[in-house]
Amino acid sequence: MPNPLIECIPNFSEARRPEVVEEIVASITAINGITLLDKHSDLDHNRTVVTFIGAPTAVEEAAFKAIQTAGRLIDLDAHTGEHPRIGATDVVPFVPIAEVGMAECMEIARRLGKRVADELGIPVYLYEEAAARPERQNLENIRRGQYEGLKTEIEKDPDRKPDFGPAKLPKAGATVIGARFPLIAYNVYLTTDDVSIARKIARTVRFSSGGLRYVKGMGVLVDGRAQVSMNLTNYLGTPIPQAVELVRREAARYGVEIHHCELVGLVPQEAMIHAAIWYLQLDDFESHQILESQLASGGSPAENPREVFLNELAAATPTPGGGSAAAYAIAQAAALIAMVARLTLGKKKYAGVEKQMEALRDEADRLRWELNADVDRDAAAFEQLMAAMRLPKESDDEKATRETAIHAATLNAAQVPLEVARKALSVLKLAVEAAELGNLNAISDAGSASALARAGLTGAGYNVRINLLGMPDDPKTKMMKDEIIHIEQYADQLISRMRETLTSRGGLQL
Repeated sequence: MPNPLIECIPNFSEARRPEVVEEIVASITAINGITLLDKHSDLDHNRTVVTFIGAPTAVEEAAFKAIQTAGRLIDLDAHTGEHPRIGATDVVPFVPIAEVGMAECMEIARRLGKRVADELGIPVYLYEEAAARPERQNLENIRRGQYEGLKTEIEKDPDRKPDFGPAKLPKAGATVIGARFPLIAYNVYLTTDDVSIARKIARTVRFSSGGLRYVKGMGVLVDGRAQVSMNLTNYLGTPIPQAVELVRREAARYGVEIHHCELVGLVPQEAMIHAAIWYLQLDDFESHQILESQLASGGSPAENPREVFLNELAAATPTPGGGSAAAYAIAQAAALIAMVARLTLGKKKYAGVEKQMEALRDEADRLRWELNADVDRDAAAFEQLMAAMRLPKESDDEKATRETAIHAATLNAAQVPLEVARKALSVLKLAVEAAELGNLNAISDAGSASALARAGLTGAGYNVRINLLGMPDDPKTKMMKDEIIHIEQYADQLISRMRETLTSRGGLQL
């Protein structure tokens, strides 16, 4: 199995003083085990985006050192730039890459946030998956008014109070820290210097004003050209070509064209492959057709990831186990539902359900992402429980510490499969909708998705119950036991509805 890896992509409010940028980068690379992947500075935005990767502990320490260095060298009172910002280190996202779940990235974000506030006196807001308040999931809400507006509001408005630290901005401003899935920063330059056109296009493209799901956008002037600056928060839900072509279409309305585009930072290879497939119309393309992929694997097909997971399940090790297998089964169900939606979209016969299928596709993709992370998260929860059981128990203090750790780890080991069970129920609902409204030629795929989701739910339920055995029958454990029963009962109703649909609409004899 690969070593645990986390990616961190801090954004710093400086690009015009290269010596400052280099000192910040040096503070990151000075941490043992850190690999610098990319550095992108934009003079007009006056902003630098750094991408690095490493083991969780190393990444957390490197992020702290970078925030500390930037806070010492950057004065927000003297900062100007096109890009919205509230801090010297404006935003610090953590992204799970390998053998690390979203839950661990969320915990790192919260732990780092408290340390930054306590040791550096910098106010910290949590965002995206780590957000402590729903309205702070979106970065735009936190950045409202930028540094200048927040400087006065943070002291007067209780809603602007940070999650950690003082309700007063130092010259380093505030920092936003969180956990998220991979994001693509993509800028489109137009053949005009009229920034109002870029702003109108951005308003059409971004989701918050009625545009494409998983797209954030704004219009700015960069190097004398109007630019539509976009963040794609889920490149599977909204691929790069879909966003670019909508910008192109909207630009034509104002008599302008796309001059060129740019990526900020790194991009997943899968996203570029999807773009190539889309533009070249390579419907039957297979990843092994890429020359470099074959060369990287020594000229032979790369190891099949499905076989790798099955081998890990079959090994004489406690993890991954039944909980991970359950999450993987439900993730497969979500993938099948997304497939049914995509096979329905664009078909004239199903034009009436286009909006429902778009929403279904997006939700299925989101659940697939989360459940895929839950495969590792379940294994990590069990390993944490085993570590607690190995704690020393010689003295009374050690016994008390061990018991507390075991109790917390056991609750977490039950909580993870319970959350997986909740997602299984969501997947089942989507499967029924896909069977009732989707492409009839794929109705058996929707049915297969429901069967996989229900099987995964059964496995998740077993893991909830086994971890709660021997736990005190307090309100929390009782609530968890009751919830899994209710989830299973509702799931059985959905399975019955699915069987009726497969019989009545699909003509299957069940």
